[in-house]
Amino acid sequence: MSGAAGVREARPDALAGWDDRTVRVAGGDVQQSLAWGAHRARTGWRIHHLELDDGSAVLALGRPWPLLGGGRLYVPKGPVAAGAAATVIAERLSAVADWASAAGYDTILADAEIPAVTGYPAALAAHGFRSVEEVGPSRHRVAAPIPAGADDDALLADIAKTTRQRFFAAERRGMRIVRYDAAEATAAGTGFEAPAPDRVDEAATAAFDRFHHLLGATGERRGFAIGPAAAAVAWWRAALTAGHLALLEARSADDTYLGAAIFYRNGERLTYANSGDVVELRHAHPGAVHLLLWRAFQLAAREGRTELDLGGVDVAGARSEPRPGDAMHGLLEFKRSFGGRWVELAGAHERILHPARARAGTILIRVGHGPRRLARGWGPRP
Repeated sequence: MSGAAGVREARPDALAGWDDRTVRVAGGDVQQSLAWGAHRARTGWRIHHLELDDGSAVLALGRPWPLLGGGRLYVPKGPVAAGAAATVIAERLSAVADWASAAGYDTILADAEIPAVTGYPAALAAHGFRSVEEVGPSRHRVAAPIPAGADDDALLADIAKTTRQRFFAAERRGMRIVRYDAAEATAAGTGFEAPAPDRVDEAATAAFDRFHHLLGATGERRGFAIGPAAAAVAWWRAALTAGHLALLEARSADDTYLGAAIFYRNGERLTYANSGDVVELRHAHPGAVHLLLWRAFQLAAREGRTELDLGGVDVAGARSEPRPGDAMHGLLEFKRSFGGRWVELAGAHERILHPARARAGTILIRVGHGPRRLARGWGPRP
C-alpha cells in the first residue's frame, strides 16, 4: 500500500528491531510492539508497521467500515515520544494521517501517553486534530518516580508509614511473591520466587488462567465485564515471551492463592496494568496488593526504570483528578500512599480525513452494532 511522502510500510526485514524503536525507548509502550500488532491481527484488525524518514516507527491498526470501503486508523499509545519534542511528535502523527488519507482511511485516532504540560494538545490542534473521548478507561495516570540507583531505603522514603507497615507485616507472616517473567527467567531476584527456567511458559499459562478467573470475579463484584479467557491468555503469553510483561502472584505461607497483578515494561516505566485479590481472604491475609506493589517497586528500580506507573483513576466523564467524595478518590489516595503523583496526559485525539464517508461509516456502525460497540470500536487496552 502506498502512502504520503515520508511514511512507508516497513519491509519484513526491518521488523527485527521494531520493539527497540517503539517499546524499549523513553515513552515506549507495549501497544506499539510486534506482539500487540500480532494480537490485534488475530482479532480482525489490519496491521500497518510504518516507518518515517526521520527513523521513527509507528504501529497503526486499521478497521474498515462495513459496506462502504474506507475505514478508521488507530495509533495505539503512539507515536511514542522517544525523547522528541511535542511539536516533532505531532508532525510525525500528521505525516501518518497524510499516509492514512492516501491509503483510503477516513479518520485517524491516536492516544500517546504524553504529558499535557509539554504542549502536545496545542501542537496536535495545529495539525487539525481534536480531543475526543478515550479508548481506555483513563486519560491521566498516577506516577511514582524512582530516583536513579535507588535502593530500598530510597524507595521507602516516599511511601506512607501505614502502607510500609502493611507490606512489612505481610512479609513477617510469610506472604510470598511468585514472579512469572521470561525477561529474567534464569533467576527470581531478591524478594521473589519463580518457576524453574524450563517451566516458565507452562507455569505462566496456568497462572494466567488463575488470574483471568480472578479478574472475572472482580468484574462481577464491581459491575464490569472482561473478555474471553482464550484471547486474554494468548496476549499475556505473547507479551511474556517478548519480555514486555511480568506477572506477580501473592501466596500465603501455606501456599494459598491471595491475588496477582500484571505489569508491563513501557520504556522507562513499569506499568501497573491489571490486578485482583481474593476478597474472602483479605481479613485472614491482609496486605497482598500492598506487597505486590512493593515488589514491583523493587523490580523497577533493579531494572533502572525511572517510574512505577500506577495507572489511572479518572473521574468518569470529567476525566479530572478525583476529589474527596468522588468514587475514585479512595483509589487515588491508595496510590498516593506509594508516592504516586497525578500526571495530566494529552489524551486521545482524532482527525477526520474524508468527512462524508466518515459520517456514513459512523452511522452504519451505530445502526448495526449499537452505541456501546461504537464507543469501543477502536479496540481495548491490554
